[in-house]
Amino acid sequence: MASLSLPQWPPEITDEQRSALTLLATTYALSHGLVYLPPADVQPPVPTSAIHAPLALFPSPFPRKQFELAKRLQRKYNVLYARVAMDEEFLDRVMGAEQGVGRVDEFTGQLWRLWKRLRDQGIKQTRHLGLFRSDYLLHTPSKEGAPLELKQVEFNTISSSFGALSENVAKLHRHLLATTEYFNSSPLLKLENLPPNNTIAGLAEGLAAAHKAYASPSAWILFVVQDGERNVFDQRWLEYELLEKHSIRVVRQTFEQLAVSAEVVPTSRILRLRLPGLLPRGAESVEISTVYFRAGYTPKDYPTPAHYETRYLLESSVAIKCPSIQLQLAGGKKVQQVLTERSAIGRFPTIDGELRASWMGMWGLDAHSDEGVRKARAQAQSLVLKPQREGGGNNVYKDDIPPFLDALPLQEREAWIAMELIRTPEGLGNYLVRAGGGTAGAVKAEVVSELGIFGWALFGPNAVIEEKEVGWLLRTKGKESNEGGIAAGFSVLDSLVLVD
Repeated sequence: MASLSLPQWPPEITDEQRSALTLLATTYALSHGLVYLPPADVQPPVPTSAIHAPLALFPSPFPRKQFELAKRLQRKYNVLYARVAMDEEFLDRVMGAEQGVGRVDEFTGQLWRLWKRLRDQGIKQTRHLGLFRSDYLLHTPSKEGAPLELKQVEFNTISSSFGALSENVAKLHRHLLATTEYFNSSPLLKLENLPPNNTIAGLAEGLAAAHKAYASPSAWILFVVQDGERNVFDQRWLEYELLEKHSIRVVRQTFEQLAVSAEVVPTSRILRLRLPGLLPRGAESVEISTVYFRAGYTPKDYPTPAHYETRYLLESSVAIKCPSIQLQLAGGKKVQQVLTERSAIGRFPTIDGELRASWMGMWGLDAHSDEGVRKARAQAQSLVLKPQREGGGNNVYKDDIPPFLDALPLQEREAWIAMELIRTPEGLGNYLVRAGGGTAGAVKAEVVSELGIFGWALFGPNAVIEEKEVGWLLRTKGKESNEGGIAAGFSVLDSLVLVD
């Protein structure tokens, strides 16, 4: 039985219709860049093939009222996290290696120490760019008959991915509607219920705004990327948009490559990349206006101290970072939890009733001596434990919580938060299409869908916060899966059919 606010889903179709839709969907995806590189132990230097991204055959139902609320909240979150990032004392206390989480979480501590080193040398960021994504699930209140609520899962401040591919999957579902009308399987499936998604233009606009603020039109934007990245096409769409719509060139480099190519001019602190033979007009090097990190959010991106030194070099330049270290730290799970405390409202007065209503209950495992752990143990079946990590696959759920708490060293409690589980609607399904399954590869499953809203903010200590809400993402996963990261292999890309 589906939720009172949502229809039974997916609509009934025949096996023949399912096969026809799957063929149309997969060929559209391959024709329109809705693709990944295939799995490989080592990706070839020049790709020789691509596979379509995992996708949902139908758009998934979502309350129109809650979708509009999520878009409205994004602008408030843009401002809130810009202000958090500029509050050095707050970040030192919550995330620092002397007072905060960085004392017990080595990765957080490493990043904070880089930031502290910059400040000790008098190096401050005059401008920051955030390309953000706030993720939500629908929550079923305990009160019978109450409408579904919108609850935040997390707020992402670094490498907020799948903006480009989410736009393309929305177009895919519109294409299926235009070509087949989904075989008249549901009266909800009509164009006015499928919202447009222009995330590519929106995210590129944020990068272009930073480039313009840097005020050197001939400079390039640097994408810092992971070696062997399979989700390269999601990034390439932004690169093409920047060149074609804004006349801004992009260069892609890994941390390993930057260790050789990057230099910061001592007097001006201009960041330049030395790429002899690889630049137009015989240029030996290029100036960088904006550093866009699609890497650097996990300890795996820093296997040696030299990798941290490369991050420090980039941060020491006058190029605008997306994000700077302090903005990356602002996206920590511990910050998310501390913002729910009463004391945060006085410090960040933009926290209003709508923002507070989007939060589940949270606390630190280190709260009130042993009370945080006792509470987590008692409520384990309705909780998730989260560390200070991005990228999926890191959380601890339900039955796994008590043995995890038994093994967790006392000093590491501070690095973990407990969050009440969001009770998602029951009875919703979809056909999930993975690459390589042929037309029979659309597997019907009971699902849960997570909505992400994209936004950007350009800000600094002496500048007005410039910000926008710029698009959305829907990730749908089998109900049996706890995690939601597509790149980690748990979800498919999806889009919305809005219901009233």
